[in-house]
Amino acid sequence: MRTRGYSKRTFETYTYWIKHFILFCDKQHPDRLSETDVERYLTYLSVRRHVSPGTQDHVWEK
Repeated sequence: MRTRGYSKRTFETYTYWIKHFILFCDKQHPDRLSETDVERYLTYLSVRRHVSPGTQDHVWEK
């Protein structure tokens, strides 16, 4: 991300969301995760954490 010119803050934010997703999925290996896991996580963010749809879009872009 740094070689692509992302700011330090963007890097930190994306790292936060990645870590949170890994913990949410009980540290399972990525090969064991599916679209259903992503959908569960996004639902959790929306319903339980009250994260806005716009923020969720940034979590999963690129």
